[in-house]
Amino acid sequence: MMRLLGALSRPLLFALDPETAHKATIAALKVAPLPAAAPDDERLAVEAFGLRFPNPVGMAAGFDKGAEVADPLLRAGFGFVEIGTVTPRPQPGNPRPRLFRLVEDEGVINRFGFNSEGHEVVHGRLRARQGHPGIVGVNVGANKDAADRVADYVAGVRAFADVASYFTVNISSPNTPGLRDLQQAHVLDDLLARVMDERDAAAAIYGRKPVLLKIAPDLALEDLDDIVSVCEARGIDGMIVSNTTIGRPQTLRSRDRGEAGGLSGKPLFELSTRMLAECYMRVGGRFPLVGVGGVHDVATAFAKIEAGATLVQLYSGLVFKGPALVEDLRLGLVDRLSAERANSFAGIVGRRARDWVGR
Repeated sequence: MMRLLGALSRPLLFALDPETAHKATIAALKVAPLPAAAPDDERLAVEAFGLRFPNPVGMAAGFDKGAEVADPLLRAGFGFVEIGTVTPRPQPGNPRPRLFRLVEDEGVINRFGFNSEGHEVVHGRLRARQGHPGIVGVNVGANKDAADRVADYVAGVRAFADVASYFTVNISSPNTPGLRDLQQAHVLDDLLARVMDERDAAAAIYGRKPVLLKIAPDLALEDLDDIVSVCEARGIDGMIVSNTTIGRPQTLRSRDRGEAGGLSGKPLFELSTRMLAECYMRVGGRFPLVGVGGVHDVATAFAKIEAGATLVQLYSGLVFKGPALVEDLRLGLVDRLSAERANSFAGIVGRRARDWVGR
């Protein structure tokens, strides 16, 4: 069903500009009576951050910024969904056009700039789905004109403490000027200290919610050293590696390859997976990692796991592979486990990290 739906919809969606096509996809998911995915093989289940994921394949932040289609995505087979990025106050983001398909490269460039409906609207949608099954994380960010950006992250944790399965602190988008400066060790330490204090204060009422940090793939390794040290010192629950890149590989062929913004999709796979492995080597299993960037088939998802990811996320891959990609990954990962004669991914996570670091 999903394969047929993808084959039918792709020509229509690719006839539209990318942002209009995305909005059409969200609108369709809100009303389409999609069949529920088959139950997951028990071997796909993952325990991480104190949560039990039915499978390790998640929808990355950026697809469902406003928490409009979390339940349809879960029904389609995702093991978890991350909504956002959400800023405290509504903001339009950068002017259009701000989303570009690199068709020949199976990549995407975006410069949305945290377009968001704001805490109040998004919280209302998540509150309306309370009681529904499934893990839904909330990716929080800061308004572009915030006088105190750290306070915006704290406000995000406070606003969604009752409805979030986990939080992601997004300080790595390249499309908000100065945002990546928050990755500097002394600034990050203050940010995480205040975020974790807010999380712990809310835990007495709503239970303890994991907090993850999402980093850029363009970091210098000495900066990664500092970030991991701060994360460990502040008791972070995990890291997401990585966001989009500001780099442009020489291999890009598509017409819009020179557009400003963050690059994702296939061209990001090598860079983000190396950064994932570098992070895994430094973390040493003290907390789990989520691998994202360039996942477009079973081989790339499995490579993320071998490089150090306990969970994986995708978004851009769906643009080119369609909704059947989710089922392909779930079935393909079961096949990989069978070939390994393994009952879980526990012995597979990180076993090729050193190889990736050496590339």
